[in-house]
Amino acid sequence: SYSFCTLLPSTEYARQLGRMNSIPHPNGMIRIQRILLRYYPPGLTVDYLKAGGGPGMLSIDLLTLGPETDIAEMADKVMLEHPMLVQCGKQKVRKLLEKLQEKQRCGEGQMFYLYKMLRAHILPLTNCFFNKNGDKFITGSYDRTCKVWDTSTADELVSLEGHKNVVYAVSFNTPFGNRVATGSFDKTCKLWDSNTGECLYTLVGHFTEIVCLCFNPQSTVIATGSMDNTAHLWDVETGKPLHTLVGHTAEIVSLGFNSFGNLMVTGSFDTTARVWDVRSGRCLHTLAGHMGEISSTQFNHSSDLIVSGSIDRTCQVWDVQSGQSIYSLKGHTDEVLDVTFNTSGTHLVTASADNTARVFHAGTGACTATLTGHTGEISKVAFNPQGSKIITASSDRTCKVWSPSGTCLQTLEGHLDEIFSCAFNYEGDTIITGSKDNTCRIWKG
Repeated sequence: SYSFCTLLPSTEYARQLGRMNSIPHPNGMIRIQRILLRYYPPGLTVDYLKAGGGPGMLSIDLLTLGPETDIAEMADKVMLEHPMLVQCGKQKVRKLLEKLQEKQRCGEGQMFYLYKMLRAHILPLTNCFFNKNGDKFITGSYDRTCKVWDTSTADELVSLEGHKNVVYAVSFNTPFGNRVATGSFDKTCKLWDSNTGECLYTLVGHFTEIVCLCFNPQSTVIATGSMDNTAHLWDVETGKPLHTLVGHTAEIVSLGFNSFGNLMVTGSFDTTARVWDVRSGRCLHTLAGHMGEISSTQFNHSSDLIVSGSIDRTCQVWDVQSGQSIYSLKGHTDEVLDVTFNTSGTHLVTASADNTARVFHAGTGACTATLTGHTGEISKVAFNPQGSKIITASSDRTCKVWSPSGTCLQTLEGHLDEIFSCAFNYEGDTIITGSKDNTCRIWKG
């Protein structure tokens, strides 16, 4: 993530079908209670009652659903693969898929304009992060604070104060948004109430600066990565340590959970990434193959692939189950600074100090587009939730909006110094950019 900007899987309570007629099942009769839509990436979550009366849940990924998908054909396929849906009727299943398809079409042809500019802190910014709804965002700063902002008004809602050094890493607990985690050069992570600004816990255990952190998808665990070569897992409810992940021999600069929250990946300056079992804290795989420090790592939505970017100018795509490299993605002529999958995991984009970004097909490793136009290094890159746009943040003081085919759709200008952060909100109709000019800009589509 998102962010990371990127974005973690979440369910939209957008449609409730109510109680349906029961249908036969090998162990008796089951009854669908409701079907929930997940917009990005597209999918369905079916809540049902088992034959014995206990609750059950079925998640159906529809990762190939796009603006051009034949809905009738997909409805037939989904109902064939999941006979439970027969009790809903084909028309109702089609209506659900049409609603999902409508969301995938959002933003077609949109152009972004500067909506608000805010001078967020008295010292330079370090990072910024949207909550899921996009109605709030947070900023970290060298002034030792994290601030919560209202996106629509650009008003400061609360200032999270208490760290004794730079606040470098910040995150909301997506999708809930009622907690903020901050990681600092003071070696601690703090957990805050995002509404009141109350510091709930100070997580102490690292020996040097914390430079990356994230919540798991269920918002029950916080992971922190540090210059002390370790990552720590913490219980959100109690603030107590769960595990210390030991094995890297240099700084951990990137980490993230998979979609299910049972695995985590860490990327390190020791040139390796590691895959960890969250429940036990055990290292499952060491992903070795890069010739230089790793800058960025991420799971795809299906959690069967990991991508890593390195200053060796390449990216590696890894098989999660085996820990083996599937593809080495080449083409950049300078350090790879950021990598990210689109929400469905079909493509990934890389950002480089060679002033370009590259789009690759996750299934084949083929480079499908090179995004050329910046005159400075690109340090951050992101897909919109629909996967139909890419944004790049550059030291040339601009953020560019691209099609995945490589066409530059728009250049967002106005910052007076390097842009180091950019992100879409959950709907994809708002962009935030953070710059070394000490301002954030909010762009509306």
